[in-house]
Amino acid sequence: MKIILTSLFIFVSLFVFSQSKLQSPEEFLGYDLGDRFTRHYRMVEYFYQVAQAVPAQVSVQQYGETYEHRPLIYAIVASPENFKNIESIRLDNLKRAGLAEGSPATKMAVVWLSYNVHGNEANSMEASMKTIYELVNPANTKTKEWLKNTVVIIDPCINPDGRDRYANFYSQYGNTPANSDPQAREHREPWPGGRANHYLFDLNRDWAWETQTESQARIKIYNQWMPHVHVDFHEQGYNSPYYFAPAAEPFHEVISPWQREFQTAIGKNNAKYFDEQGWLYFTKEQFDLYYPSYGDTYPLYSGAIGMTYEQAGIGAGLSVTTTEGDPLTLKDRLTHHFTNSLSTIEVSSQNATRLVDEFEKYFRENATNPAAPYKTYVIKADNNPDKIKKITDWMTTHHITFGHAAVAKATRGYDFNSQSLANVNVSTDDILFNIYQPKSRFITTVFEPVSKLTDSLTYDITAWNLFYSYGLSAYALNEKIAVAKPYEAKPMVYQTLSTKPYAYLFTYQSLNDVEFLAALIKKGIKVRTAGKPFTLQAQPFDRGTLIVTRRNNEKITDFDNTVQALAKLYGRKFFAAPTGFADKGVDLGSGNINYLKEPKVALLGGEQVSSLDFGEVWHLFEQQIHYPVSVIGTDYAKRIDWWKYNVLIVPDGNYRLFDEAMISTMDRWVNDGGRLIVMAGATAELADKKEFGLKVFVDDEAKKKAEKDEKDTKTKEGPMKYADAERKQLSENIFGAIYKVSLDNTHPLAFGLGNYYYSLRTNDLHYSYLENGWNVGTLKGKQKPVMGFAGNKVNKKLENSLVFGVENKGKGQVVYLVDNPTFRCFWENGKMIFANAVFMVGQ
Repeated sequence: MKIILTSLFIFVSLFVFSQSKLQSPEEFLGYDLGDRFTRHYRMVEYFYQVAQAVPAQVSVQQYGETYEHRPLIYAIVASPENFKNIESIRLDNLKRAGLAEGSPATKMAVVWLSYNVHGNEANSMEASMKTIYELVNPANTKTKEWLKNTVVIIDPCINPDGRDRYANFYSQYGNTPANSDPQAREHREPWPGGRANHYLFDLNRDWAWETQTESQARIKIYNQWMPHVHVDFHEQGYNSPYYFAPAAEPFHEVISPWQREFQTAIGKNNAKYFDEQGWLYFTKEQFDLYYPSYGDTYPLYSGAIGMTYEQAGIGAGLSVTTTEGDPLTLKDRLTHHFTNSLSTIEVSSQNATRLVDEFEKYFRENATNPAAPYKTYVIKADNNPDKIKKITDWMTTHHITFGHAAVAKATRGYDFNSQSLANVNVSTDDILFNIYQPKSRFITTVFEPVSKLTDSLTYDITAWNLFYSYGLSAYALNEKIAVAKPYEAKPMVYQTLSTKPYAYLFTYQSLNDVEFLAALIKKGIKVRTAGKPFTLQAQPFDRGTLIVTRRNNEKITDFDNTVQALAKLYGRKFFAAPTGFADKGVDLGSGNINYLKEPKVALLGGEQVSSLDFGEVWHLFEQQIHYPVSVIGTDYAKRIDWWKYNVLIVPDGNYRLFDEAMISTMDRWVNDGGRLIVMAGATAELADKKEFGLKVFVDDEAKKKAEKDEKDTKTKEGPMKYADAERKQLSENIFGAIYKVSLDNTHPLAFGLGNYYYSLRTNDLHYSYLENGWNVGTLKGKQKPVMGFAGNKVNKKLENSLVFGVENKGKGQVVYLVDNPTFRCFWENGKMIFANAVFMVGQ
């Protein structure tokens, strides 16, 4: 139905705007760009009008659909001569990158312009309409010349849902005429703001991880083109000057000299036009090129000149008065982005031959002489099959070649479990991939054991390795091992039953198992879980094993077919237990086989809650485990009957809600059997409260020593210089680093996991071990990240501190998740911790 509706929308658009005359945005819209915020559907209609007016130069295609069913489109713009050969040009570009067979016959630069990834950075979609018009405007002789050797791809709005959320807000609350007073209502968006997509994800952090439908669709089409230049258009605070390349340090070391050099060339060309107009700008500060999931770094690690452009304007509306007393209008903002759009195309066209040659050189080096020390990565075959499938599916979307070795081999390599060199036997069942392939540098940035950080003052997290995210047994080797055979997943073999079993048993080790558990519960099937390991019919079963007994499920119509059909639907292999009598360990009727009560889940949202953290949880429930959740707004939370729910999730936030009365209510609710899950910064709302056992960790001896050391340093070095203040603070900061957390996996909070959990920590919260509770995840002894940067003072604070804990209170529990296990929804093992808090704890 969605596809039919979208197709109908496109058909109507094409019918209405099939006139041959090219219209400017102003002619088409009926107002000047910058007079108001254009709705997304009107921009789409305009792009189709341009394509219909100049079909020999423009093609507009839908590449996906948002969660709110808005179309995602992109336009291909070329000269009439090149447009006739556009498919050959695209394929020739892939041949240069080694992503298609054959030798290229054409030589054409490809520039990709991406607008409005953040919805409330709202000028760039307006600029995209001006840009496409000028590219095909018959009176524009300059753009005609550029298109002789350059193809331009325009994605006019990466985030339509967020963009319309902001535009709708402004249309409702904006004054007429626009009010430039920064304190006016029109400059203060309500929660959650327009920055993020429907599920409140920052799409500019999701290029590599592809957790969102917009990212998945975009990466697919991006890798079908592989442009030479990519610009990601943004806005920043309205008091800032314009930012464009070259970027700030740190640059990841895989970035080539040419990529550095041409960024500067583009920046100088942009500066030429800004200088002419006297517009303020800055370069080489703040926005670095390290984290691999940005709209500039993902293209960089895929061979392009990837750049971010930042115009002042968040919260500016149609007009705002800056701190300097000057007006900043939407027309100003879109003009700046439009100017740099054309400037980037111009300088790319002027250097088209060099761009194409260096692009080809980049991929030739990837295939023949990659510089990174680790040449091959090995994922052991005995890893959880769900995790293997998920990571191999992910690699496929990024065109990473993987498979099996021709013969087994004994060697040495970096063991990601022990963080040391170790012997490794590479079998022919193991999955391996080497860096002698087109996506070589992207592979290195995502999987290398240690990333070189040239400057610890960075814009985002400093660690992200997916082997730690998935908790995989994996190795990095200094030698090349060729992929001799394509990857073959082990087929799922389902049992054919001749008799009705006593019970069905299912492993519980992945989020797929959680999704299956959720499906069983929604079907009304009663499920138990093993609190202790056991062996039955010579088959070992671990803690967390899901057990569906015939007993207590008598009301399920056609019980066996229902359970087996669900298992097949979700790809779950079952063990049909003919008896409840265990060979070893607990029997299936033991008190250590616990019935899982149906979670009735409430999730706190609204003002005071971090919209991004809220969105991660919301998305996990609706799009990953498909389990119902009731969102409760902070504005009416005190009037809620909490006893209708047995699970409450409190994401990170800046709360005023938890006053004495609310704390008392939560205390009573938990004691009556509720399960309160507090995440990241939300833990501070309960810390040191008399009703709860969470205490801020203070090591008096260490504190005294630190104070003495600081005093001695000041005495020795003298007063700190003002210019050094920012870097001095680094010792107290953490920029997203991976720590090795000790797990008590006998506790239900850690079911399905091993003895360690690799936590992507983004805060310096430090709490003492629970005196009257379960310390399930802890940082023991001296601390240093496995990967990433954290200041030495932070590491000292984290010694012997709580990461995950459970406090029993009356009939209920409080689950403390000090680190956010759902961070950006790409930290796979963290989702198990979270799911266990919802489904397993307290049962």
